[in-house]
Amino acid sequence: MLAAGSAAAVAARAGEAAKGKEVFQQCAVCHNADSTEKKVGPGLKGLFKKDKLVNGKKVTEATVRAKIDDGGNGMPGYKDMLSDQEKDDLIAYLKTL
Repeated sequence: MLAAGSAAAVAARAGEAAKGKEVFQQCAVCHNADSTEKKVGPGLKGLFKKDKLVNGKKVTEATVRAKIDDGGNGMPGYKDMLSDQEKDDLIAYLKTL
């Protein structure tokens, strides 16, 4: 029963890429979505196809969310600026790049 509840919680938190594209507009000031070319921050095309983030950590939903939350290297943290659902949507969008 616990596993079924966990699966339901994950399904309820699934992001929507179309909404994430809207959220990404505030990221687009510093990040390219359509290339790997650096703007202010790294280009994010193919992010989830890469082995590692710039900080050397493996690319997973958890590590990308941590980067969004905490920022670093000039990037502000968005932990309190984006809702959990907005972050879920943003991650769903980043997976399409």
